[in-house]
Amino acid sequence: MRYFSSTLVGLVLALAAGSAQCGSVEPLPVREVAPGVFAHAGAIALMSEENAGDIANIGFVVGENGVAVVDTGGSVEVGRRLLAAIRARTAKPILYVVNTHEHPDHVFGDAAFEGSGAAFVGHRNLPRALAARGPFYLKAFRKIIGDRLVDEVRIVPPTLTVENRLTLDLGGRSLELRAWPPAHTDCDLTVFDPATRTLFAGDLAFVGHLPVVDGSLKGWLANFDALAAVPAERVVPGHGPLALPWPEALQNERAYLSGLANDVKGFIARGDPVDSAAKAAGQSLRDSWMLFDAYNARNATAAYAEYEWDP
Repeated sequence: MRYFSSTLVGLVLALAAGSAQCGSVEPLPVREVAPGVFAHAGAIALMSEENAGDIANIGFVVGENGVAVVDTGGSVEVGRRLLAAIRARTAKPILYVVNTHEHPDHVFGDAAFEGSGAAFVGHRNLPRALAARGPFYLKAFRKIIGDRLVDEVRIVPPTLTVENRLTLDLGGRSLELRAWPPAHTDCDLTVFDPATRTLFAGDLAFVGHLPVVDGSLKGWLANFDALAAVPAERVVPGHGPLALPWPEALQNERAYLSGLANDVKGFIARGDPVDSAAKAAGQSLRDSWMLFDAYNARNATAAYAEYEWDP
């Protein structure tokens, strides 16, 4: 007769329980980009019912004592599939669910992790952002991704907020969280794993997908040097290919945002109206980006409003 340790028996039972909880949910495809660091690449696309909101890069990190999730996707369906992917790899408890900012493609899957015992973590401004925009997002995205997906969504405020920096202990592995000044949004948070030098940059890093300005273009440009100085080897951007070299992955984004700012300032200096800037600013870089027509005019309009009254 073979005897098994209580630890092994407990692991087997926990995995079985996790499998039962996930039921027949198909695990989200994830890639181990570094030891114990897993990421899923969302489609470079607009959210839709067809893609179930699966357009953002999300992932998780496994320590000796438990798991930290980094963003949960654009629907509860995607969140459940992420949970199934975690349970396919470990029975360790989920200790933290980190939201890198408030946009629906990153947080609409949060409800899949309610009841897990995890602490929800976000930037100090995230509670206010979710309270202000959550009802609008639920109403607006009902038309975009459909009633079935939105009916399950719950806006989950963080139970733990990051003022400046915060370290999360996963047991034998610590994650360094950093709250940034307004840039992509006013609640951008990054997650850095020093053990593997892997950075989850959230939407402070776009690759392939045109960057979206929903916070402050000036702030984003001002953040670049400090962001590039994070001692990472690889990055999981908010959108685009996984595990790219850091900080080289920022080059195209920085060129686009700098060029957009310069173009807009030129329109303002000539006294041209915002409509002209929206149509023409940034156009020289359009061939470098996907979804350019979906977001560039909006970016230019936001930039115009930000630079219009500069001395």
